[in-house]
Amino acid sequence: MKELKVLALSGSLRRNSYNTALLHAARKLTPTGLAIDIDHELGGLPLYNQDLDVDTPPESVTAFRRRVADADALLIATPEHNAAPPATLKSAIDWASTAPQKPLRGTPVAIVGASPSPFGTVRAQLALRQILASVGAEAVSKPEVTVFHCDTRFTENGVLTDPHAIDLLRGLLDALLIKARAAQ
Repeated sequence: MKELKVLALSGSLRRNSYNTALLHAARKLTPTGLAIDIDHELGGLPLYNQDLDVDTPPESVTAFRRRVADADALLIATPEHNAAPPATLKSAIDWASTAPQKPLRGTPVAIVGASPSPFGTVRAQLALRQILASVGAEAVSKPEVTVFHCDTRFTENGVLTDPHAIDLLRGLLDALLIKARAAQ
């Protein structure tokens, strides 16, 4: 069976982001049949602007749309900013959703998040699920991976140490693989 490509997006642009570290943890736990590529280019995308969404959008947008279209599935790690996903992540979804080939429609998407708060990223993930549903993406519903008090669940070097979070992440990746295979 062919290996499926997962494009991983971190909604955090911070250098030592817990959400990016969560994607690195996912890459280490990737089940056979998936290959995770972490995208480090979201910071180079302009905020969505319909005036720029023309036949020849900025090159960063064209390249991003190509990476999304080439992926069999997405893995999104979202921080929570004021009870919502960050603007950078929302803007990236807007750019992908307005591409002529509509690469998000029917695309399996798994969502994770890490936050130092006691609630993790529950509200941001809920909002993100609503956004993804509106563009026709197929979100994996369970298990939910929201790493609360993340500052105590990662080492200084960004290694996820919490066994429960690791088990949930492993389960989510297995569910993503099943959904991505079914979409082929």
